[in-house]
Amino acid sequence: MNVNQSVPPVPPFGQPQPIYPGYHQSSYGGQSGSTAPAIPYGAYNGPVPGYQQTPPQGMSRAPPSSGAPPASTAQAPCGQAAYGQFGQGDVQNGPSSTVQMQRLPGSQPFGSPLAPVGNQPAVLQPYGPPLTTAQVTTQLSGMQISGAVAPAPPSSGLGYGPPTSLASASGSFPNSGLYGSYPQGQAPPLSQAQGHPGIQTPQRSAPSQASSFTPPASGGPRLPSMTGPLLPGQSFGGPSVSQPNHVSSPPPQALPPGTQMSGPLGPLPPMHSPQQPGYQPQQNGSFGPARGPQPNYGSPYPAAPTFGSQPGPPQPLPPKRLDPDAIPSPQLSELPPQQKTRHRIDPDAIPSPIQVIEDDRNNRGTEPFVTGVRGQVPPLVTTNFLVKDQGNASPRYIRCTSYNIPCTSDMAKQAQVPLAAVIKPLARLPPEEASPYVVDHGESGPLRCNRCKAYMCPFMQFVEGGRRFQCCFCSCINDVPPQYFQHLDHTGKRVDAYDRPELSLGSYEFLATVDYCKNNKFPSPPAFIFMIDVSYNAIRTGLVRLLCEELKSLLDFLPREGGAEESAIRVGFVTYNKVLHFYNVKSSLAQPQMMVVSDVADMFVPLLDGFLVNVNESRAVISSLLDQIPEMFADTRETETVFVPVIQAGMEALKAAECAGKLFLFHTSLPIAEAPGKLKNRDDRKLINTDKEKTLFQPQTGAYQTLAKECVAQGCCVDLFLFPNQYVDVATLSVVPQLTGGSVYKYACFQVENDQERFLSDLRRDVQKVVGFDAVMRVRTSTGIRAVDFFGAFYMSNTTDVELAGLDGDKTVTVEFKHDDRLNEDSGALLQCALLYTSCAGQRRLRIHNLALNCCTQLADLYRNCETDTLINYMAKFAYRGVLNSPVKAVRDTLVTQCAQILACYRKNCASPSSAGQLILPECMKLLPVYLNCVLKSDVLQPGAEVTTDDRAYVRQLVTSMDVAETNVFFYPRLLPLTKSPIESTTEPPAVRASEERLSNGDIYLLENGLNLFLWVGASIQQGVVQSLFSVSSFSQITSGLGVLPVLDNPLSKKVRGLIDSLRAQRSRYMKLIVVKQEDKLEMLFKHFLVEDKSLSGGASYVDFLCHMHKEIRQLLS
Repeated sequence: MNVNQSVPPVPPFGQPQPIYPGYHQSSYGGQSGSTAPAIPYGAYNGPVPGYQQTPPQGMSRAPPSSGAPPASTAQAPCGQAAYGQFGQGDVQNGPSSTVQMQRLPGSQPFGSPLAPVGNQPAVLQPYGPPLTTAQVTTQLSGMQISGAVAPAPPSSGLGYGPPTSLASASGSFPNSGLYGSYPQGQAPPLSQAQGHPGIQTPQRSAPSQASSFTPPASGGPRLPSMTGPLLPGQSFGGPSVSQPNHVSSPPPQALPPGTQMSGPLGPLPPMHSPQQPGYQPQQNGSFGPARGPQPNYGSPYPAAPTFGSQPGPPQPLPPKRLDPDAIPSPQLSELPPQQKTRHRIDPDAIPSPIQVIEDDRNNRGTEPFVTGVRGQVPPLVTTNFLVKDQGNASPRYIRCTSYNIPCTSDMAKQAQVPLAAVIKPLARLPPEEASPYVVDHGESGPLRCNRCKAYMCPFMQFVEGGRRFQCCFCSCINDVPPQYFQHLDHTGKRVDAYDRPELSLGSYEFLATVDYCKNNKFPSPPAFIFMIDVSYNAIRTGLVRLLCEELKSLLDFLPREGGAEESAIRVGFVTYNKVLHFYNVKSSLAQPQMMVVSDVADMFVPLLDGFLVNVNESRAVISSLLDQIPEMFADTRETETVFVPVIQAGMEALKAAECAGKLFLFHTSLPIAEAPGKLKNRDDRKLINTDKEKTLFQPQTGAYQTLAKECVAQGCCVDLFLFPNQYVDVATLSVVPQLTGGSVYKYACFQVENDQERFLSDLRRDVQKVVGFDAVMRVRTSTGIRAVDFFGAFYMSNTTDVELAGLDGDKTVTVEFKHDDRLNEDSGALLQCALLYTSCAGQRRLRIHNLALNCCTQLADLYRNCETDTLINYMAKFAYRGVLNSPVKAVRDTLVTQCAQILACYRKNCASPSSAGQLILPECMKLLPVYLNCVLKSDVLQPGAEVTTDDRAYVRQLVTSMDVAETNVFFYPRLLPLTKSPIESTTEPPAVRASEERLSNGDIYLLENGLNLFLWVGASIQQGVVQSLFSVSSFSQITSGLGVLPVLDNPLSKKVRGLIDSLRAQRSRYMKLIVVKQEDKLEMLFKHFLVEDKSLSGGASYVDFLCHMHKEIRQLLS
């Protein structure tokens, strides 16, 4: 991870103390530390020092931005290429407009006030036929904006209505699969628009922060209230700190200062004139510094997009307001499309994920995030930053939905903000950050509280001169063992606190004693078993040959501990179709021996000695076997396969060897052979949108859950690689990987030439990644809250222990907390996640992560410290689990209702009084509507006609264990323009919003969502660019659906290929590239990911959803 700041993390410990011989000094990363000055915690027992009511003088970084730009200004940072200033021959793509667009000049210098806007044409972008003047209502002129801003009524037919039919999409795409594609004649899975959570770090200013805007309301003409020419994004110079909460957008004609006219909803609060240079007074509900320029959208588009007809001359229109009550709810989309007039709200005036992400990178990407202070909200997941652990776990390990939680359950119920933590216990860290230190307390083992069993951590309070400690979780007083005793300094802190990770760091590991091991004996190193389907389908596609060839070299890269010469992991091999073939690859044999088990109903392992072997010792025999397997089965005609007996066999082999391990299963078809776990094809699209739809996500038979439970008990984790040509019932086959902490990979219609790179890349990464085996995780909390619900890939046999046969660095466990008592503002709330696992070398360890949160009695404090990305991660997992037991429509309604309750509670209790026509969003949550809409439109909750049942089940289980960064880009994909930034620039080009309006047909764009990668080529792209990238002379010669760019020796080709490589390196799965030409049939697939637009499956556009959300909030408030 590139971090702008290259400060090496200094471990905050002093020199090693000879008194503790068991403590591994080497695990300090070889750094001999002179005693580093301690930064006092101060946050253990009291309120956080430095919770500032106002920004201190000389703040080192700007507070977060305040939301959307004034009115329809789309501002671009000075010196940045403005987006929208299209080059020669560029035509902007998107809905055509009949009237010239009006935007304020965007690249105004920050300090100078904007001149009042003169006679600039008003903006209108109707969807249907051109509007008459009488039909028109204000666009932004009638809207009040501040910070985040919003939308217009969804027109009938644009809301949530029934899916619009697709012009016979089936069979029209090449092998381009999102999650993998299907053969000709079947539609490819079209993954639903996914969005991406971005969070605004709250500014600690006394008033609550909000973003507000007024949807147009119908009624008589009214002019926006304004005082003076100063606009929300501008200040008179000096540090701009805040902006009033309710600011009306600039009118088409400049008004004299102080003009105010009231309409049907009563007068708007006038904008306050500044009382001191550069500062505008904050109201309760206002927020943040004046809005910075909008990245990559320069000043306004020079002209409205047109296809064919020229826009008429601009007519200045009288501003009116549209009654929000007249906004049709998305369910009314059955009305004829032109029944109600649809007016475009300027998309630049509603909260932009791109802007929020950009602001956070600028404000928080340069400083290291120091974890010493309780309840700090970390930078967004989209920001590159360095973490310095000073007592709380890094946000790479734990992220919370809120860092300031309500003191009482009544307050929590009122706000409806879920209190949850997304925990990634074995997260990989960037090279600049040290891995958790390993502490060895010898035979006595780690020190724990006698009552609640919490582990020693920096929040424990030592008393009586250091002879006892008080548990910070349950307040029990415990004796300190003599060998652990140390004196206290004048502050009550142990003098060796900074020499002991468990007393000074948020994350660390203990070596576990034999008491923490199964059957009270230390574990053996784990084993990997490769189980290869050799049925006709697997042989025909070339999969078996490819896999065997790859395994020969891949086995040299099994995970190893620290500086070990070779991996301690042993390997075994099984092939199968209707029967199972085990192989003896003992090093003393000249040739491998095969043993066949045909009684699949009563599975057993026919050999022990020689099945699991050390790779180096048996290399010759293994190579010989991998050469022979493709030849042995080359002429097979067996098409049927079994599944459950294969996993049973692997589990029995691990049981016999008395070790944990992982099965790598390579499987091609629905297991229809007579055997336990036999499945039938139950794919039925007619069940969609019925009460029986939930059965599509449930396993067909209970055999798979029973098997998974046995696997977990044995520490047998299953990773499943699927290569289906048709329905394979992913919902059932993924049960075992899901419950054992494994992964599922899916390559539909696998073809070696197209999918080889993606499969081999995923396989290499999967085999090489560090895994903890036979793991148990428990989350402890301080008195007042407790963990009540868990989401992820694991099994639970009781209500507290999360059991994982395997856990890797990509998997998260999401935990929800509820109140069981009142919390105290002074002492805050504590979480401790303890993971007991076996390392790759067979060492039993405990990894501990601690986090302290603030508690509040004011709702405004809760809303000021939320993290929208984490909230969306939790809500998506909650909804994706909900579809197992409830109709999909009910799940979607629940999400919308909860979101409306969260925002209505804020409006009622935290924002200053204002017109009901205004939508006011908390600063930290201003992206909640756009991201939630992306979740609602996703394939699981609103599938298009082309999305298969298997795709939905696949995505559902995938999202269940995603971390916050992955759900962020999965639901709101990144769209990067490639020719806007200079060719010599090595940094990633700034993203633009995921909407068709942002595409210029003279440019090329990369779109990624963590699973898919598209290169969209505009039809008016310059010939030189086509030649440089594709080595063909014109747009028409580019092959649509191309999966790889030619390697050409020119700066543009190198830059684009380098960018693709760097995007792939950031993601946990290999993203297959698909080249999409504008107006080609594949473009439908691409547009599916432009999540701010209305989707073909009936999902609302961002603007429409924002209007719907506003309506829901107003209903709750009235």
